[in-house]
Amino acid sequence: MVKEESGWTERKKSHVKEKEFLHHYNPLQVDLDQTGKWTEEGLDICATCHEHATCKQREGKKMCVCKYGFVGNGRTQCVDKDECQFGTTVVCGNHTSCHNTLGGFYCICLEGYRATNNNKTFIPNDGTFCTDIDECEISGLCRQGGRCVNTPGSFECYCMDGYLPKSGPEPFHPTRDATSCTEIDCGTPPEVPDAYIIGNYTSRLGSQVRYACKEGFFSRLEDTVSSCTGLGTWESPKLNCQEISCGHPPGVRHAVLVGNHSSSLGSVAHYVCQEGFESTGGKITSVCTEKGIWRESTSTCTEIITEINDVSVFNDTCVRWKINPGRINPRMVYVIHVQGHRVDPVESVHEETVNLTTDSRTPEVCLDLHHGTNYTVSIATAPPIRSVPAIIGFQTAEDDLLEDDGIFNISVFNEVCLKLNRHSRKAGSEQMYQFKILGRRWYLRAVCHATSFNFTTGERASVVCLDLYPATDYTVNVTLLGSPKQHSVQILITTAPAVKQTISNISIFNETCLRWRNMKIADIEEMYLLHIQGQRWYQKEFAQEITFNITSSSQAPEVCLDLRPGTNYSVSVWAWSSALPVVISLTTQITEPPLPEVDFFIAHGRPLPRLKLRKAKESNGPISSYQVLVAPLALQSTFSCDSGGTASFFSNASDVDGYVAAELLARDIPDDAMEIAVGDRLYYGKYYNAPLKIGNEYCIILRITSEWNKVRRCSCAVWAQVTDSSLTLEQVVGVGLGSVAVVMVLAFLSFLAV
Repeated sequence: MVKEESGWTERKKSHVKEKEFLHHYNPLQVDLDQTGKWTEEGLDICATCHEHATCKQREGKKMCVCKYGFVGNGRTQCVDKDECQFGTTVVCGNHTSCHNTLGGFYCICLEGYRATNNNKTFIPNDGTFCTDIDECEISGLCRQGGRCVNTPGSFECYCMDGYLPKSGPEPFHPTRDATSCTEIDCGTPPEVPDAYIIGNYTSRLGSQVRYACKEGFFSRLEDTVSSCTGLGTWESPKLNCQEISCGHPPGVRHAVLVGNHSSSLGSVAHYVCQEGFESTGGKITSVCTEKGIWRESTSTCTEIITEINDVSVFNDTCVRWKINPGRINPRMVYVIHVQGHRVDPVESVHEETVNLTTDSRTPEVCLDLHHGTNYTVSIATAPPIRSVPAIIGFQTAEDDLLEDDGIFNISVFNEVCLKLNRHSRKAGSEQMYQFKILGRRWYLRAVCHATSFNFTTGERASVVCLDLYPATDYTVNVTLLGSPKQHSVQILITTAPAVKQTISNISIFNETCLRWRNMKIADIEEMYLLHIQGQRWYQKEFAQEITFNITSSSQAPEVCLDLRPGTNYSVSVWAWSSALPVVISLTTQITEPPLPEVDFFIAHGRPLPRLKLRKAKESNGPISSYQVLVAPLALQSTFSCDSGGTASFFSNASDVDGYVAAELLARDIPDDAMEIAVGDRLYYGKYYNAPLKIGNEYCIILRITSEWNKVRRCSCAVWAQVTDSSLTLEQVVGVGLGSVAVVMVLAFLSFLAV
């Protein structure tokens, strides 16, 4: 019993505290009976309920209960219950925001999500929740060039291939960030010194440009392509163009390099075979090619082997023979070895060697031989020309007919020396001989050499060597003076051309004129043979060859040649009295290329007809490029064709001064012409072919450029005039008619009107 009382006491204490709490909020008199329940003192409980409470009866008692969404005692207080205080995820679910209302709440899906009931708001008591929205299904979110990637509750934009983010990094959001995708445009490709861009191209991703070195330059690297990369930049070209210099010409076996030469593109080196060798395949030349190496000649020098045939004796002491007819240069030196033997003990042996220089194919020589002697004569060519010696044996006649005091004979040796032979019994007594010498050259009219002198000797065999001009035909009359019979002997001598060069200090002036010095005797007329050969490395089918003679008595002759522009020439100057020519190389400068062949037309409005580009002839030098220029129509009359500073479309002055719309290398122009459209938005070379602006008037000009040897020449033609005026008669009869055709149509229409 004590325990129960103790328990009641504790419960009562607790109820007292609760009573005090409730009484604070509800001033009604309430008390607690012995059963522990509250009692009311004659009040209507329902009438005392709070406006946000309802009256409910439970277990026979009425009581005020706060409505759903409110908490309190139901009478004096029903305050809103904040359902969102327990956390948005707990109340509304994932990807939501919870919004409390008076007596309730509602849920909203976060941006990037939607409610499964498709309403803007929801209360998750029916199983509604938020699901991710695929924004990428909505086109245009990432704009042109953008690629949409869905992420939980949102999306991100990335740039597609061929595009780059502009003004910010990626990924980006189009409404949050100021970034957008722009098409990759690498712009104008980088310039390579002394190189061109071949053909046309775009500046978009993956576009390629191909470079080639200008004329006169080459690159050992074969990687000539640059590509537009995904970074919006061009790859760095690896081409390294160097000026072509072939260096010293290569050696040719058994040949020597002659004349002046350079090592630039197209230079020609000339060779002459060494003595004893000849070229059976024609001239030996080597050409400096575009790869910086010499292209060697297919002709070579082969050793000359001469055949000596049909050796015979005439006039008792003279010998003649024949040589094989296939030789190119028959002039040669023969070595004639004479060996004689007879029984006479006084002069038992006679041996000597005689040289003979001649260009005859049937050489002959008269020898100083003893009478009544058996001789063996061996004939061979002097080195370096080889031959198999030809040998002949014979016996000379007895000297019975030489008893007369006035008779003597003369033989020639070493070309310009005479040997006088007297009878052995007349030796010892002095006699005087008169020499009269007259020299002519077959190619000159006048006598070039005349002289006379006396010679006295008492010897049986005397030698007289004459001072004769080279390459001259001489008549030598020798008369025995003091003899009753005045016996005379006439000798014919043809001297060989001078072995040493007679031409020196040859030089070029006024580009196509030559002068030189003749080192031989002054005031003696000389004939010169000039052989001129012209070649063009850029025009394989071109060949020019001129041969002519000039005659001059000056020691400093001059001659001006009729040469073509833009050509490499080899000029051979050969004095007829000399054995070898002098060869000099010269290069003529280029001149303006031919005027472009264009079909002129007048266009009113846009678009323009396609322009037909015809290839020009390389008659005045190598054509390097064709340029299409766009200039304001007002500047047509003052346009300078050779203005080298014409800019690209992107320069600041292009609208005022015009610009280059396209540049094409000559090698890319087909032989049967090609078409090009002004304003097609492509790059041609390094130039952008921009569309023409509406409302402006233009003239379209075609310029042909020739570059060679650091010289640049141009020629231009107006291709078209572009206006924006109203419909005219030219439009009625057809745009694109040439000026002559327009006149004809106008005349025809006038005739119809009459």
